[in-house]
Amino acid sequence: MTMFIAFGAAFEVPVVVVVLARMGLVSVQKLREFRSYFIVIAFIIAAVITPPDVVSQLALAIPMCLLYELGIWAAQVFIKHTQAPAEEGKGSSA
Repeated sequence: MTMFIAFGAAFEVPVVVVVLARMGLVSVQKLREFRSYFIVIAFIIAAVITPPDVVSQLALAIPMCLLYELGIWAAQVFIKHTQAPAEEGKGSSA
């Protein structure tokens, strides 16, 4: 049962990344800078949650890392397409 919960939570990583970026709590640049730390955290989580064999640890940690990258990409696209267009004639008044 723990494995099902762990893998279910791992697939929520892109959603969490997009929500945090959209709310303005973190920028896409900060997410990119945090990438190496997230890889370490993903492997620690995988080591704690999964049984003590390498295959299941890798089966959880690698998708988490790939989903983090997908989340960064999705946050960048989502923010770019949901921002209000810049006003071009802002300074000129008729």
